[in-house]
Amino acid sequence: MRIPRLFIRLKNSYLKREIIFAADTLISLMVSLLVIFLIPRLLGSSPLPERAIAVYMTAAVFSSVVFFLLLRTSRIIIRHLTAKDLVPFVGAALCKGLTILLSIIVMQLYTSRAIIFVSIDVMLTMFLVIGVRLLMIFVYDRINQRQLEEYHQKRILVYGTSDKSVAAVKRLLNSVHYKCVGFLQRGREPKYTLAALPVYSFEDRTRFDNIVRLNNIDAILFSRDTDAQAEENLLVKYCSEHGLKTLIVPSLDEVQDGEPLLHPREIKVEDLLGRKEIVISLDRIKADFAGKVVMVTGAAGSIGSELVRQLAGFGVKQIVLYDNAETPMHNIRLELEDKFKDLNFVPVIGSVRHPERLDYAFRNWKPQIVFHAAAYKHVPLMEENPCEAVLANVYGSRNVADKCLEYGVEKMVMISTDKAVNPTNIMGCTKRLAEIYVQSLGLAVEKGQVSGKTRFVTTRFGNVLGSNGSVIPRFREQIAHGGPVTVTHPDINRFFMTIPEACRLVMEAAVMSTGNQIFVFDMGKPVKIDDLARRMITLAGFTPDKDIKIEYTGLRPGEKLYEEVLANDENTLPAFHERIRIAKVREYPYADAVAYADKLESLARAVEIPDMVRLMKKIVPEYKSENSKFAALDQEDK
Repeated sequence: MRIPRLFIRLKNSYLKREIIFAADTLISLMVSLLVIFLIPRLLGSSPLPERAIAVYMTAAVFSSVVFFLLLRTSRIIIRHLTAKDLVPFVGAALCKGLTILLSIIVMQLYTSRAIIFVSIDVMLTMFLVIGVRLLMIFVYDRINQRQLEEYHQKRILVYGTSDKSVAAVKRLLNSVHYKCVGFLQRGREPKYTLAALPVYSFEDRTRFDNIVRLNNIDAILFSRDTDAQAEENLLVKYCSEHGLKTLIVPSLDEVQDGEPLLHPREIKVEDLLGRKEIVISLDRIKADFAGKVVMVTGAAGSIGSELVRQLAGFGVKQIVLYDNAETPMHNIRLELEDKFKDLNFVPVIGSVRHPERLDYAFRNWKPQIVFHAAAYKHVPLMEENPCEAVLANVYGSRNVADKCLEYGVEKMVMISTDKAVNPTNIMGCTKRLAEIYVQSLGLAVEKGQVSGKTRFVTTRFGNVLGSNGSVIPRFREQIAHGGPVTVTHPDINRFFMTIPEACRLVMEAAVMSTGNQIFVFDMGKPVKIDDLARRMITLAGFTPDKDIKIEYTGLRPGEKLYEEVLANDENTLPAFHERIRIAKVREYPYADAVAYADKLESLARAVEIPDMVRLMKKIVPEYKSENSKFAALDQEDK
């Protein structure tokens, strides 16, 4: 039998406080009337005198109204009632009894029966007020249970017995989609209960199979990504083989369509590739940014938008969002308006290639700190459009740096890439050229050759997980369409870092740097792209090469099999954080950097591609093209 709609509406609504207060008061007065007129008959004694009844009821009315109001019993949400919430009800009943007793004594009506009457009144008031609430909770749970059965909710086990695991269970108590039937842990411990649910232990596939079969399990929920990472090759693999969903509790800052993500989501490969959380000087960062105007170029991109989100929590005075992509800028604007209602931010549509538009932004909002994240980043695309790469990445970075100096910006932080190290493609070389100009300008300021106060900081890191146009979203889309999943080469590998952890390290470098250094981030171990594709196919519930094929398409223009190791003792020096090091790089005189930038801009605007690339290889002699038509230029000097 289906649940009547009226019951469902009542279940999903909150009673008004006025109604709850009136109900509590009415129950309390009914108890007092019951005590006055019924107890004498039960005890076989004479009825109370009219004067005593009047004093008793007057005190009961006064105390019920006053103490239920003062102790705010009507503000407690009934469906979330806990043992701690019962204290105000006990207090209200006791205060009511004490008030009645004092009134009887003051009015000189005290008798030996008074203690009995008042005690019974107090006990009945507590019992009925609390009992009505418990009855409502019971009815709510029964209706909820029936409703959940109608929704065909998934039966899940929560992995682990940590506080986060228990919190995950409580978080899903009223979910119409999921029913927690117990906890799951690795080991041999006998079954016991936690948070009123059984805890199942398993140590091998057979025991896990039995638990899943006997409890009709549909999914396993992880409360922490570290648990999922530890179980990737065991429990997560078991789930894939059984066709079970593997879910994870989203972090507090995860959003979907501009809204906080509150419900469990399926595990993504990003959750399994993550590393332990980076510890940074959060208080130092907040103190450094608080009350300042911060500008972010490329603010609508993957890195720029995450920088903006993190800056929003640091008490900045204002954030200037500068980007030339209209729709992504519109999306980040909507997100900020929804999540950070008190944030003072200004979206500015403009390209770093247009110095006049940059000047407008600097002149009007006078930023004190600038994060320069605007750049063209896709290697094959820039190999095919080298002039645009030079204009955006080199000329654009020069424009931003010059404006920072002109308007007295305290610090400019430029986002670079691991592909600037021994570059093999146009994109990587343009980022190295941008580094050269920015660092040479900073050194010239430091030496007094150029007037100004801006400190320039450059940060290098590798691929970020899930960034716009990166390999993971592409694989995910290919899997959704049934494959094939395309991998350029079976042996190609890359370093990966999550967007939030990359941005945290950028913040740390920005605050701790004294200026003019190029910082590189420890990217951990490289990930084989073929393995990544297979893990993603397995996580999606398919078998690689059976359900979904993997095709090898060959290296694209400018690509190389192995990325450079960013941070080691040979090419870096230690810094202030274990995950950050200082790059050893060749320094260029500022005059030479200016001359190079001028000539490159001229050649790029004239679309003199061969001459422009020759000059790039001259300025950056370690730039050797791979799998590219520009490799022929490397042979000219031989």
